[in-house]
Order: sequence, then C-alpha cells, then structure tokens
Amino acid sequence: MTTNILSNLNNPADLRLLNEAQLPQLARELRDFIINIVSVKEGHLGASLGVIELTIALHYVFDTPNDLLVWDVGHQAYGHKILTERREVFHTNRQIGGISGFPKRSESIYDTFGVGHSSTSISAALGMAIASNLKGESEKQHIAVIGDASIASGMAFEGLNHAGVTNANLLVILNDNAIGIDPSVGALKKYLTAVKEGKNPRQNNMIKSLNFDYSGPIDGNDIFAVIKELKRLKNLKGPKFLHIITTKGKGLKQAEEDQVKYHAPGKFDAVTGEIIKKIEDNLPPKFQDVFGLTLLDLAKKNEKIIGITPAMPSGSSMNYMMTAFPDRAFDVGIAEQHAVTLAAGMATQGMIVYCNIYSTFLQRAYDQVIHDVALQNLPVIFCLDRAGLVGEDGATHHGVFDIAYLRCIPNMIVYAPRNEIALQNILYTAQLGLNHPIAIRYPRGRGFIEDWQSNYLGKYEKIEIGKSICLQKGSKVAVLSNGTIGNNVSLALANIKNPEIIAHYDFPFVKPLDEVQLHSIFQKFKSVITIEDGTIKGGFGGAIVEFAAANNYHCNISLLGIPDEFMEHGTVAELQQSCKIDVKSLETLFSSY
Repeated sequence: MTTNILSNLNNPADLRLLNEAQLPQLARELRDFIINIVSVKEGHLGASLGVIELTIALHYVFDTPNDLLVWDVGHQAYGHKILTERREVFHTNRQIGGISGFPKRSESIYDTFGVGHSSTSISAALGMAIASNLKGESEKQHIAVIGDASIASGMAFEGLNHAGVTNANLLVILNDNAIGIDPSVGALKKYLTAVKEGKNPRQNNMIKSLNFDYSGPIDGNDIFAVIKELKRLKNLKGPKFLHIITTKGKGLKQAEEDQVKYHAPGKFDAVTGEIIKKIEDNLPPKFQDVFGLTLLDLAKKNEKIIGITPAMPSGSSMNYMMTAFPDRAFDVGIAEQHAVTLAAGMATQGMIVYCNIYSTFLQRAYDQVIHDVALQNLPVIFCLDRAGLVGEDGATHHGVFDIAYLRCIPNMIVYAPRNEIALQNILYTAQLGLNHPIAIRYPRGRGFIEDWQSNYLGKYEKIEIGKSICLQKGSKVAVLSNGTIGNNVSLALANIKNPEIIAHYDFPFVKPLDEVQLHSIFQKFKSVITIEDGTIKGGFGGAIVEFAAANNYHCNISLLGIPDEFMEHGTVAELQQSCKIDVKSLETLFSSY
C-alpha cells in the first residue's frame, strides 16, 4: 500500500527530507487535496493546480522561510499554504475566522509579502534583496513568482527596469500559462507566445536586454526539470529570470479545458469535475450583467460609446460589448493606470467612454483619475464594479474606500444606485452628455428585480443629477442611505412595530449632495442616521456631517458603515452583521427610537 506523503509533511523542512523520486506522488496528492477541499468550500482553483510542481520545487530547493518567496496576486498560492504549516486549517480558507485566500504576513512566516492585487512581486522581492545586501546577507535568495498576465502591468516593468541595474540576488519566475482570470492580451502576450514557439532568437530576448540572466522556457509541470534549473540558478548571483510554461487547472480535465470558468468555479464534484449548478430560476440579475447588457443596448444606439476594462471582461460583463463591437470595446490587460488615461484621451475626442474597473483596483490609478480626468474635467464614466463589501476575497478586495477617495476630487460626480433600474438609468443618463466625470459604484452579486431584463432593459428615464428620493415619510428620525444598502433599511423598516416614526431617504448622489432636501431634513428632524457600505471615515456620512456643520445644524447624527479598520474575509452577510448594517441590526436600532 502506498504511503500518503502529504499527511506526514508539516513544513518545507520535512519536504526537503524526501527523495526527488517521491515528489511526483506528492504533486498528485497535493492536487487531490486542493480539489477535494475547494470543491466543497469554494475558492480559486485553476491557478494553484497549475503551479503544484513549481511550488514543491521552490520549497525543496530553497531554504524557506530563510530564503524569501514572494507570490504575485496570490491566486496560485494554495499549494504553498498547505506545505507551510497550514494543511490542517486549509478547510477554513476564505471563511470568517479562517485563513486568508491570499498570502498574508500576519498569518505565516512563510508569507513574506501580503498580496491580492497583481504585479507587486518583483518590486517587493527586489526591495528585500537590496535590503539583504545592505545587511550583509548576500547569500540569501529572493524569488518572485509572477504570471504572464501580471507581468504586462506597468509596475512589473518598473521593477524589472530597476532590478536590471542592481546586483540584487533576485530570481523572477514567469509562470506563463497564457491566462490570468481571462485570457492574457497585448503585444507582450504575443511576444511570449513567439518565445514558446521558438520564433524569437535568444539574442533578441527582451529580458536579457534588461540585464537579466534569462533561461527557459521550460516545462513548469515537469518537476525534475524545474528542480534541476532552480538548483543551477541558485548558484548564480545577480538578477535572474526563469520562464516556465504551465497549464492552468493541471490535473482536473474540466479545469484545463475551461480555464476561465474554473479560475474560481464555486462548488463542484471533486471526482468528475462537474460544477454543481445553483438553482437560479427567476433570480434577479447580477449587477455586472445589468451593466453589461445595458451598455450593449446603449452602444447599439450610440456609435460614440466606447468600453474599456483592465483584464476583467467576464467579471465586469464587458464581454457582451466586446463580442458585439470588438472595435469599440477594449481589454487593456492588468493596466488600470493606462485604462484611465486611455479613457481620458478618447474623451478629449468626443467619445463617450465607460471605463469599468473594480472599485478596489481603481485605487491603483488614483493619480490618473485626478490628474488626467478630473483636473481636465473630462466626462469619463467610471463604472466601479465590486463596490462595498465583496465577501470571501477579503481585505485586499473590499471596495469600501471609493466614496472617500473620490468625493474629495473636484469635478467628480459620485453615484450609487439603489437597484437595477437606477443603475441602467444612470448609465443611460451619462451618455446623454455630462459636464463632469462620474463614478457609478455598484456591488458584487445579484440585484433585487427578478424580471429586470424582460421588463425594464431598454426602458430608460433620465436621472436629475444631485437629486435624492424620499422612500418613506416619518415623524421622528431620518435615515439617509446611499446605494444598495438602502434595501437593508427598507427591509428593517418593514419588520418593526412603529415604522411611521422613521423617515427613509435614498441619497444616490454622494456628490453633488441634494442640499435642498438636506435643509428640509435638518429643519424637521432632531435625529439623523446615515448608512453606507463604505468607510465611515471620509464617506457619505462624513459628507452629511460636513453639511450640518457648515449650515450650523445641531441635531444628533449617527454614522453607520465600515469602521476604521481593514475588514477581513467572510460572507457579505457576516461582514454586514459585524458592521451592524445588516437587516437585524438595523431592526434593533430602529426599534430603540
């Protein structure tokens, strides 16, 4: 009977006691372990399956954690977590109170750098390597593992550019599988494809020209070949670059064949690989699909409409427009800064540009939003998907800062729809012509209207900029909500004994605020509650407090939202409860008046 190797490994030191001949079996066991748990608990699948041999080889050849290993993004680090003292708790991955789905410094000494956004690994590892030289630790190894989609980002090039003129003991490993979440795009992808196919001679290698010792491409799923090359590179000084070819989803047939769907497939059958379909009959649409289908409908009627997304065509549903109008919809790769300034350039020429970026990723292009868009008052339409709490991806992906970082920018309109109809109407209104840029923020997940597409898509009403809506009149307390969290308020009010004492106002515009309505509210009510799914510091509630102070109102104002801390991972419902913005918490609060 074959001994189970993985169950006897607690850390990389144990791994390094194995014979190389045992490692292929370990790779099979590690893949099975990941498949069995992710099939039930959900999470990111394909990326980690593709780098199992590389993961084992890295910890086998290098003296981790003394040698420093940095993973890019972190989708590919499940095998790393299991081999580094977290096998027994891996089933808690991405669950509230459990381990993070991404490398996290506070979680393990083997997680040398916290990640979640792409293209940071080279700069971080280079910083570590330079620091090691300054401390006289020249023998220490520093390894950055980056994907072919991530290396196309500007920040990765900045790191390569600097590393090439240093004597840093840095190894950059390019995990080339031709796909990030969606297929990789751009000229660099074409270049890497040509390298794999032997069409670019070594003397014309762009990485060598940056003063790296380049080797590869080699088969990254051949564990013996990877170990042999890592041992050779370990003895070379200075910046090195290893190009490996892997198959995303390796070891699960369906994941290899449909790499987009199996990036994070949800629950699936661990034996057959078949995804367990959720019962979705008559469910409301996803907000991303409301965006994508509305944009497509508007683009059919307005030839000036352009769509831009940085590497998220399926996640944002920009793929609807990309399929119908490939010359007017662009996936620019993991390049948020470029996406924003590209949109600005198009706007100068009279194009109507919908730039769709996840809220948490727009943080990476903040200077471009200010300098290239708002300062020039260009009417770019930013569509911020995944705004608010996003759930199990955790602190690196919660879109809770956008209200605070956008509302302080002159010329910027900030809007959050309460439901699907409001989202389609603001998308329609924006293309009629605005005098300023606008940010439209909406959450991950489904909306509230089951028959939205059949009954509402294409039936538009123009929204008046800066106007609020009174959803319920009341006598004692005014609740001011922004965006979809207002639906929690409505549900809570429907469940209390005396709803008539609570007035509820939907303030979709954080900027400009409906000051006429605010004067009326503050003149009538002694108690005001604001609620948002963004940070309390600098957020919608802060804007209301500023208005009250500026106009010398002295009523009691309570702010509900995300506290001044980084929210960890958990379901959206669990996280809302911890912030006391869930329905039950609101019921308790409203009942206390």
